[in-house]
Amino acid sequence: MSTPYQVLLLSPGSPDLATSPFGPFVLHGCRTLDEAADALLAQTYDAVLLDLQSPGGAAALLNWSGLGRASLDSALLAVLQDPTPAHCVKLVQRGVRDILSPADLQPDVLGRCLRLAIERKQLDDTARRAYSIDLSTGLPNRQQLQEHMTHLLALREREPAAMALIALQLEGMAAVEASMGAEAANVLRRKLAVRLRASLRASDVVASLGGDLFCVLLAWIDAQEDAERVARKLLQTVSQPYLVAGQTLPLSARLGVAQYPAHGKEARALLSRALGQVSGDGISRQLRGAAANDEVPPAAD
Repeated sequence: MSTPYQVLLLSPGSPDLATSPFGPFVLHGCRTLDEAADALLAQTYDAVLLDLQSPGGAAALLNWSGLGRASLDSALLAVLQDPTPAHCVKLVQRGVRDILSPADLQPDVLGRCLRLAIERKQLDDTARRAYSIDLSTGLPNRQQLQEHMTHLLALREREPAAMALIALQLEGMAAVEASMGAEAANVLRRKLAVRLRASLRASDVVASLGGDLFCVLLAWIDAQEDAERVARKLLQTVSQPYLVAGQTLPLSARLGVAQYPAHGKEARALLSRALGQVSGDGISRQLRGAAANDEVPPAAD
């Protein structure tokens, strides 16, 4: 028997999917959209099925605080009564996999719709991972970073919290590649990726934008000064010498910081600002000066 598909269900009734040839399905019921949002924080589901046939169902779904998480983690399906084309387009753009009619709630039809939506989601996720990873470090690339930021920013519109993006451009990487070769440079980049990841929370994202450029997305911060505090910490971390092929290699970095919502509310705007600051030297000089007065234990490579 195959592993059952976990389905979060918001519906007045409970469809009988026990004998569906497209299953097996395990249904987890909830009564409201708020309950569904809480359930998504506690567990990941293969599919989320929301029966919103009452008037205003499409608008309620578009304004639902759990929409970003549901569409990112699960195959999201909605049952709507006569939705407008405009609503359908907006919902698909926000990640809804399928929009069903009340007639589709028949067990034989619903089982097929759920299974196919789950399969499409899994195929899309596999393809996205194949094209969204920097192969030399295993980190998300620029496309994946922007996609993650877009989903997180959509969540921040409903659950307000400050967040920040830190861009780091390494100085010295080109010299390493020229003198020691591309593989040594990749080893150095992987060591740097490990240091960055170890310096951050599990909820933060480290991405490689190629070559000597990296980004760190702080999923939330409590105060504006937290972003520069973390930037100082990262600068100290990456500036410790690295051991590659028996040689000790020093690196330094230039930094740029963009904060949400002060510096923008879209992924492109925040990324553009952070990368733009990297090309200047104001924040790098400021952080270098602060870092010079801090003691940091030697990195263990």
